[in-house]
Amino acid sequence: MYQPFTEQQLEIRNLVWNFVKKEITHEVAIHWDEENKAPVELLAKMRNELGINGLVIPEEYGGWGLGSVEQCLAIEELSRGCLGIALGFAYTGLGMLPLLKGATHEQKLKWLPGIADGSVGVSFCLSEPGAGSDVPGMTTRAEKKGDKWIINGAKQWITGGGLADYFTVFAYTDRNRGTRGVSCFYVPKTAKGLIVGKKEDKLGIRSSDTRQIIFEDCEVGEDALVGKENMGFIYALQTLNASRPFVAVMGVGVSQACMDYASRYSREREQFGTKISTFQAVQHMLADMSIKLETSREIAYKAARMADANDPNLPKYSAIAKAYCSEMAMQNSLDAVQIYGGYGYTKEYPVEKLMRDAKILCIFEGTTQIQKNEIAAYVIKEAASNKD
Repeated sequence: MYQPFTEQQLEIRNLVWNFVKKEITHEVAIHWDEENKAPVELLAKMRNELGINGLVIPEEYGGWGLGSVEQCLAIEELSRGCLGIALGFAYTGLGMLPLLKGATHEQKLKWLPGIADGSVGVSFCLSEPGAGSDVPGMTTRAEKKGDKWIINGAKQWITGGGLADYFTVFAYTDRNRGTRGVSCFYVPKTAKGLIVGKKEDKLGIRSSDTRQIIFEDCEVGEDALVGKENMGFIYALQTLNASRPFVAVMGVGVSQACMDYASRYSREREQFGTKISTFQAVQHMLADMSIKLETSREIAYKAARMADANDPNLPKYSAIAKAYCSEMAMQNSLDAVQIYGGYGYTKEYPVEKLMRDAKILCIFEGTTQIQKNEIAAYVIKEAASNKD
């Protein structure tokens, strides 16, 4: 059911979009894409001027005390400008979720204010070189020695890896217990034995800093353990369920950008003596893009509202939102390139970058196929319950 945004929510969306129009133009986005670097100064300006890093952090820990809907509105508008640059903001939103889900009150008082004011960046470290979506297959381990934890292993595809000040790291503390033996640690970048790997040279989101993080007898104190020992897998699942709406609205933002560029170009480009916007074939493509965009937006914000309401059905709907919005963003980017024709295939025009960026949405934080596995599991479970 359609639910209008509140006045405050619209103010947040407009605040971010006005910043994007001024600071994250196509020229800026393509510059950092070609440089294959994160725009550190621009990201700092974003944090200082917008002050939105603490949107979902409770007020008692220095945040706004708002929810997933507000976070999604900010991420959608940033992604509309540039998905790679948007990830320079969003990576901390993912990295600090395990703290919100599992940290003690005292830990939150210590850790969250710096995240809320934008002075601390946090990366989420779950995926590994041999275990992406196969979380139980990870090999990173942490062993207690005296008053320290010693972490060994490697994490792969870590968004914000070269920018982060801290890492929420998942490791086995009791391998014999399987996923019930996983713990989460809040590890500073300065920790002895933590090595930041080289920046990945990616197809898209090239202005997003993606790296391998290596732990070689990495030492952290007892207080680095987030919440309770052996509860890390639960924190990870809760984090992914809560964060998938964020990825979904990244797809919405990319889809909106595709719609913006393709519809505008169709009114400018002439073929056979007339604007291509008059061709029914192009009109139908634009109509299909609009259908995908608006449907994606409704699905994404439904999941975000369910997250805010702690709805028990969130895991199913967050997976639906992530899978659908990602695939629709990819399809809309392909259609935008098609409408631009040969020009769409060149770097002189904006849509080829949108196509390269969109693909990652179908891969990271659980591939589309993994989302479908989860959705199917819920559907089958519901069918069994209804039969009974």
